[in-house]
Amino acid sequence: MNKKVLVVEDEPSTRKAIVEKLERSGFEIIEAKDGEEGLKVALETRPDLILLDILMPRMDGMVMMDKVRNEGDWGKSVPIIVLTNLSADDKITAGVVVDEPAYYLMKTDWPIDEVVTKVKSTLGIE
Repeated sequence: MNKKVLVVEDEPSTRKAIVEKLERSGFEIIEAKDGEEGLKVALETRPDLILLDILMPRMDGMVMMDKVRNEGDWGKSVPIIVLTNLSADDKITAGVVVDEPAYYLMKTDWPIDEVVTKVKSTLGIE
């Protein structure tokens, strides 16, 4: 398949579970433990999709998403799926409207298998 997915998640057990499921589905995975590392890795590797948490140390996911979206054609078009425990307040909603992630998913409502299905559909993989 050769589709590269960047998983930016500060919680090690959650990141590990997501990474393992995506790898078993044939994706090449890049990991980052916070938004600052995620931004650096995203700009270096230009993944096909970014799976992004919001609440993280050093740089939160909303700031990272905004910085990615300001990185030329790739940054404007790379699909970003926000996967978080944080319900959308006015600030997050405003950021989502501006930066247009492909999806905003609540971790509690989306089992990892369904997240993998959403990643596949976003990338046009059946």
